Order: sequence, then structure tokens, then C-alpha cells
Amino acid sequence: MAKHQTIKAALSAAAIVGFGTLALAGAAHAQGAAPATGDLSGTYQCKSNPSPCLWSGATASITQSGKKLQIKGTNGAMADATLTSDVTITAGGTFNSLGIIRADKSIDWSDGTKWTKQ
Repeated sequence: MAKHQTIKAALSAAAIVGFGTLALAGAAHAQGAAPATGDLSGTYQCKSNPSPCLWSGATASITQSGKKLQIKGTNGAMADATLTSDVTITAGGTFNSLGIIRADKSIDWSDGTKWTKQ
């Protein structure tokens, strides 16, 4: 009987983790994230949200080749990034931030800034 209860507890824990993962994915879509269709290349206006735009300066440009992105700030900063899903970007180097792509192609960055496509 104890073995049956252990298996039942393990299955319950797995179900909770699975539902939690689905909830997080659903929350991203509910907050306005949308599949990244087309090219993210272009010029973006950086807006404080709430952090100031220290890394990029007032604007930044993104060039894209497949899932690989290169980001350049008007202040000379550069970073390589990767489109990690239809709605997320991971930027390395000096930027070192995660981004969520919104339906309007704006990007909310983990450094507290928001970039809107021009």
C-alpha cells in the first residue's frame, strides 16, 4: 500500500509542475506576447520602463538572420542575441538581458526598458 501512495504522490507532483508550466506559457500570451512573425530587424526607440535606457541610448537597431540577432545601441554598445522562441529573445554580451516580444513588435527587456519599433 505504501508503494501505491508513493507513486500517487509522484504523479500528483508531476501534474502540478506540468500545470504550472502551462500557466506560465498562458500568462505570456495573455499579457500581449504574440508569435514573432517576420523579421525583427529595424530601429527601436528605447523607453524607460521603469529603468533608464543606459545600455542602448535613445535608440537601438536590430538585424536578424534566422534566429540570430545583432543589437546595436546608438551609444556604440553591441550584443549578439538569439530568438529563443516565438515570443522570447536572449541577449548576451554587455546587454545580458531577456526580452519578451509583444504583438505590436515592441520588446519588454529584463533590464527594465521597453523598445518600440519605429
